[in-house]
Amino acid sequence: MKILSWWENGFRHVTNNRGPITSPEDLAGLKIRVTPDKMRLDTFTALGASPAPLSFGELYSALQQGVFDAQENPLAIIYSSSFSEVQDYVSLTGHVWAPACLTMSNFSWNQLSADDQTAVQQSADVWRDKQRAMTQQDDAELVAKLEAAGMKVNEVDTAPFNAQVQGVWAEYADVFGPELMGLVEQYRKGE
Repeated sequence: MKILSWWENGFRHVTNNRGPITSPEDLAGLKIRVTPDKMRLDTFTALGASPAPLSFGELYSALQQGVFDAQENPLAIIYSSSFSEVQDYVSLTGHVWAPACLTMSNFSWNQLSADDQTAVQQSADVWRDKQRAMTQQDDAELVAKLEAAGMKVNEVDTAPFNAQVQGVWAEYADVFGPELMGLVEQYRKGE
């Protein structure tokens, strides 16, 4: 596969029925559906939650039936999946940035002329920036839509959460390498 550009789905946030998540203590014992990603499972465990994977197709009913107390997804997915019908609170934790990539097969890419490759890549670069801007604009509008649908939305000071997951970051530092971990640290510090 040829990655033409990195797009985004926005930051992931936590929804639940218990109350606003304002500190790691608010996650204590909360059964939360997460993607089957070991680092995500380890992160929510370090924050005191009880994370477990579940296929996305089963999530709405699992929340509706109380099998899970909470879930985490970008605002666009929270809204489009009508989680406001089965969850009362959205806490803007922004704990994971959800990238998406625009790809095409290497076979197809290699069939294009050099001029066509340049044109496709230039278009991918333009739409990368437009798509990211649209996602960020949509997030602001989605907060209002989720509130209008009855959800209570709260901002979150992420510093206490960051402090509590330092051990997880240290555990995965060798997996992701110093360059990527340095970028994460710069972002965390607002640089």
